[in-house]
Amino acid sequence: MTEFDPKPAERPAGSAPVTGFEFNNPTIINLLYLASYITGITGIVGVVLAYVWRGEPKAQWEVSHYEYAIRTFWIFLIGTVLGFVLMVALIGFVILPLVSVLVIVRSVMSILKAQKQLPMPNPGSWLV
Repeated sequence: MTEFDPKPAERPAGSAPVTGFEFNNPTIINLLYLASYITGITGIVGVVLAYVWRGEPKAQWEVSHYEYAIRTFWIFLIGTVLGFVLMVALIGFVILPLVSVLVIVRSVMSILKAQKQLPMPNPGSWLV
């Protein structure tokens, strides 16, 4: 028999393994935004949650995430409406993919910061 005996994990028996991914409120909102590209409606649920959770007591780092998430939704909505209106002039075919990329990048950046429980550096920005 060998001397190697790995230390057992310090979690209750039968519990799921720790993945390192925390489903905090800003993460949930941004995952809903990303899921809206598939479902079409979860972005609305995400912004409603952002407005509701913004008014509740929260950790200091979350404050900037709510403002960033709300601004991300409005960028998506305004950009999408402008893109569809400007499709007549063919500019909308460029605007729609750019808005989609911007929203995806903003959502992923927010998720990464929320996982580290860090505030968003410039939540009032209309870009990244």
